[in-house]
Amino acid sequence: MTWTEHTVVREGVRLSCRDRGGPGVPIVLLHGLAGHAGEWDALAAHLGDRDRHRLVAVDQRGHGASERRPGDVSRAAYVADVVAVVEQLGLHRPVLVGQSLGGHTAMLTAAAHPDLTGGLVLVEAGPGRDDPGRPAEIAQALGAWPTPFPSRAAAVDFFGGGTVGESWADGLEERDGGWWPRFDPDVMAEALAENARRSFWDEWTGLTCPTLAVFGQAGIIPAEETDAMLERRPETVAASVPAAGHDVHLEHPEALGRLLREYVTGLGRHR
Repeated sequence: MTWTEHTVVREGVRLSCRDRGGPGVPIVLLHGLAGHAGEWDALAAHLGDRDRHRLVAVDQRGHGASERRPGDVSRAAYVADVVAVVEQLGLHRPVLVGQSLGGHTAMLTAAAHPDLTGGLVLVEAGPGRDDPGRPAEIAQALGAWPTPFPSRAAAVDFFGGGTVGESWADGLEERDGGWWPRFDPDVMAEALAENARRSFWDEWTGLTCPTLAVFGQAGIIPAEETDAMLERRPETVAASVPAAGHDVHLEHPEALGRLLREYVTGLGRHR
């Protein structure tokens, strides 16, 4: 699998993108909070070259190889970044796929720009609910990582080992004799600030594109939220992945790949 690196710049903020190319349906992949574009490698492998989709994985602002401390980490800024990626890379009505906060960004983008979006896939994401203490909790948790990790292997162990631990460790950078995160906890907390203040049900109900919502059987989205999502938009296709938690794309990329392939195939009748 070969990725091409692109840099998209919007209002002076640098965004790093990985592009697998292909003549098929373009798919933009958006990672969650404190994540990185490489999280989608396993999914890309399970989709395989035969699908020929153009996969574009984005390091969102504040993450990975993109601008580490942008001045604006509002929800609107993240949405505008997705639009810039789509326009500057020439992606025609892509499917937006996002996990966790990346799914939230994908949802807001699809709601605000229906003519730009060909489809929406949420992975362990939803309109949310008020949770004022969440940003501080996240900042504290991320700040408690024992960094720098003395080795990559130590980081993999800290993150739980296996493919999940490997992927989280891939998001680190080696410098100054250790392995460090490529984000700052205070930026991550600020990126969550709007989600903590309010929910986004109007944006959810206003969606017009075909939507697939994928949840982990042991994920973090409350049952009452998923029930309300389907009640308000009963046309949504929902799937629960057995034995999966919040990181469905890392724990069971083969299952997510199968669901995504079926979803995109179905979109062919509407594009």
